[in-house]
Order: sequence, then structure tokens, then C-alpha cells
Amino acid sequence: MSSSSFPLVFLFCFSFLLLLMSTSMQTVSAATTNKACLKTYKKFIKSACNSTTYPKVCYKALSPSASAIKTDTDKLCSIALSFTLNATYNASSSIDSLSKMKGLSPSEKQIINDCAETTGEAIYELENSLKALANLQGSDHKADEMSDLKTWVSAALTDEYTCTDEFDGQKVSKVVKNTIKKKVLNLAKLTSICLALFNLLEY
Repeated sequence: MSSSSFPLVFLFCFSFLLLLMSTSMQTVSAATTNKACLKTYKKFIKSACNSTTYPKVCYKALSPSASAIKTDTDKLCSIALSFTLNATYNASSSIDSLSKMKGLSPSEKQIINDCAETTGEAIYELENSLKALANLQGSDHKADEMSDLKTWVSAALTDEYTCTDEFDGQKVSKVVKNTIKKKVLNLAKLTSICLALFNLLEY
């Protein structure tokens, strides 16, 4: 290598090193910023969940969606409703699978059928509540939409509790009782959380 080309090589290497350092610093800075933002978002969710009857259940359900929710109350309520609706679909599927068990007594069959029906109604009501929530932002009748929203979700909560009321005075196997109660009581908690979060909406 000639003595005249050495400074050029050195300059190139030095420039490349500076570029790498700059890129690395930007990456670290972006990661730090994202971490700080995520912490802020989770703090927002935790604060909102503290207004519900089941803050731990609320935070566990919603914190994984912190990046999507950010500090948006509308988004918080929408994702909470969607999460509850998905849980209702899963509960409905689990209850339906119970109906295929062998050796069910007539009372067990009736309870399972009734719970399948009320869970189906809860799905319908939660789907309508999602539509009402979506209509809130562009509506000229926000009070009416909010009333509809709470009515649909309250109806879903009533249907969920109606399902567990079926066990009163009935002889039911542990498998049937535990499966239904676990699923339905979880739904009731999630639905109750949604109702509490609606109070944070500024409409």
C-alpha cells in the first residue's frame, strides 16, 4: 500500500466506525424510548384497571396489548370488549363439548343446553356492544349510544349469571359443574370489568 493511499483507508475506516457507533446509539436510544413508552402505557392500563372490581384480572388481560392501547381510553375499552367476546366464544365451545359427554343425566343435559343458549345470547349482546362502541365517536347522539353500550353489556352479564344459577338444587357431576362455573365466572369478571372501564369514556 502506498503512503498516499493510507490516509484514505484510515479515513474510510474511521468514517465507517463512526457510522456503526451512530447506528448503535440510535438503536439503544430507540429501545430506551420504546421501553419508557411501554412503561407509561402499562401504568395507564393499571390505573384504569384499578377502577374495576377485578384489577388483577383486568391488568393481566389488557397489559399484553399495551402497545396497541397506549393511553387511549377508547382503544382500552374496545380491546377489553374484544377480549371478553373471544373468551365468550371459547366458553361457548367448551360448554358445547360438554353436551357430547356420555352418561349425562337429564338435568345435566338441560343445564348444559340452557347455558349454551345463554352464552350464545351473551355473544350476540357483546357483538352489539362492540358496534355501539364503534358508533360512539362519530355519533350525534352519544348519550344514546352510551346507554345502548351499557345495556348490551349488562344484558350479557345477566345471561352469564343465569347460567350458573342453573346449578341451584340440582345434582350435577363435578366435571360439568367445574367446567361451566370456571368459564362463566371468568366471563362475568371480564364483562364486569368492561362496564367499569366504560365510566372512563369521556362522552
